[in-house]
Amino acid sequence: METLNLLADGFAVALTPTNLMLAVLGCFLGTLIGSLPGLGPVNGVAILIPVAFSLELDPTSALILLSCIYYGCMYGGRISSILLNIPGDEPAIMTTLDGYPMAKAGKASEALAISAVASFIGATFATIGLTLFAPMLASVAIHFGPSDYFALYVMAFATIGGITGANPFKTLIAAFLGLMIAAVGLDPGTGVARFTFDSFHLYDGFDPIVAIVGLFAISEVLMYLEKMDQLQGKMVPLGRAIPKLKDILSGGWAYIRGSVIGFVSGVLPGAGASLGAFLSYIAEQRWSDKDGSFGKGNPKGVAAPEAGNNSASGGALIPMLTLGVPGSGTTAVMLALLISLNIQPGPLLFERQPDIVWGLIAALYIANFVLLLLNVPLISFFTRALSMPQWILMPFVVMVSFMGVYSISHSTFDLLVMVGFGLFGYILRKVGVSLVPIILGLLLGAEMENNLRRALSISDGNFGILFQSPIALALYAITATMLCLSFYLAFRKRRRAGEKSV
Repeated sequence: METLNLLADGFAVALTPTNLMLAVLGCFLGTLIGSLPGLGPVNGVAILIPVAFSLELDPTSALILLSCIYYGCMYGGRISSILLNIPGDEPAIMTTLDGYPMAKAGKASEALAISAVASFIGATFATIGLTLFAPMLASVAIHFGPSDYFALYVMAFATIGGITGANPFKTLIAAFLGLMIAAVGLDPGTGVARFTFDSFHLYDGFDPIVAIVGLFAISEVLMYLEKMDQLQGKMVPLGRAIPKLKDILSGGWAYIRGSVIGFVSGVLPGAGASLGAFLSYIAEQRWSDKDGSFGKGNPKGVAAPEAGNNSASGGALIPMLTLGVPGSGTTAVMLALLISLNIQPGPLLFERQPDIVWGLIAALYIANFVLLLLNVPLISFFTRALSMPQWILMPFVVMVSFMGVYSISHSTFDLLVMVGFGLFGYILRKVGVSLVPIILGLLLGAEMENNLRRALSISDGNFGILFQSPIALALYAITATMLCLSFYLAFRKRRRAGEKSV
């Protein structure tokens, strides 16, 4: 009952005219960005973070705007997957397997409608899970000590991107790079300058928002300029404007099964939407593929991965809000927004700032309905975004990035830092290093250091305190298990690639 009362208070916050308008705007922009091949939710949220700052929104409104952009990007990612056979983001890869064959068979509108309904069911399922389970996890996490939080951060660094990443070694290297960048600035304990090269601009370290915009938005522009010719696909005609109800219902129980699998994947740190979509598709294939039609345009092959990746996206918000540890790359970017707004995610967030948490959760319910209404009848409008020339899109991204970053600090030095991070991000992406662990290190490095200092202060410098708590030991065991799993999956992937090449 208490949860329902808090949720009702959240709806009172989310249904104010300003927040409602921001939710609709976020859903529209998110779907538009998500439909563009290659951008995806991480880059979409990173590009539009400066907009939230330049509008001088309060923390609740800013979080509602970006969360709706996040959900909108997840909805929009399926459009180019189905019509162009080019995934809008990584989780949408599985949607291409049956979505594009359906489109080529003249059922593009049916595939888009099925994926929209699957996205709605998956995201709503995850939001209900967020409503029920996040307060429970927060009440447990309130008993965590400094050594437990240190173990939690170790788990986050070791597992984020590890399961779905191509190379676990590169992921770990990226995490260390992020920790090194986080160490720049004045030492919080002694006040000694670290890695500042006598520049007073670096005494406060790097602003996470500036680094994120550079790493994701600017590097994305460089990547786009390099390969934009390869992204020009031949779009399949949309066909019937409004699909029939029986076509939408052909997804059947795949909607529910994909939602459950995706939600569990999303809650796990490091798993994210990609794993949710993959597992949902594989499970549905084994459950329903009696006639060998998967991969040839089976509606359940569209419904399951779309429900899975959208459910995982909502599930990834649970560890971010309750533990301060993001469950996916996009939630890592949103964590940067929270920290920049002086909001500390964690178990106390539910007690000290319930209006923000429950306002956000209520806004997600609203966003799901708005996205369903936008994506079924207005799908023909969003498909037009696929034909947007790159010479329009890229200058717009650059303009938003520069204006947004400058509006935060009014510092030309930050613009140089943003460009520097953009070039750095471009190089890392060229050599196959994920950018998410770097952001994670930059965001959580200071907290990890502070908790290590507190634990050592309690134990008078004895490092054994890090391994004395049952919670910490359990977290280390989970970390070791997930690391072994990620190395095994990477090894199996390379072995299969080698067998195919022979």
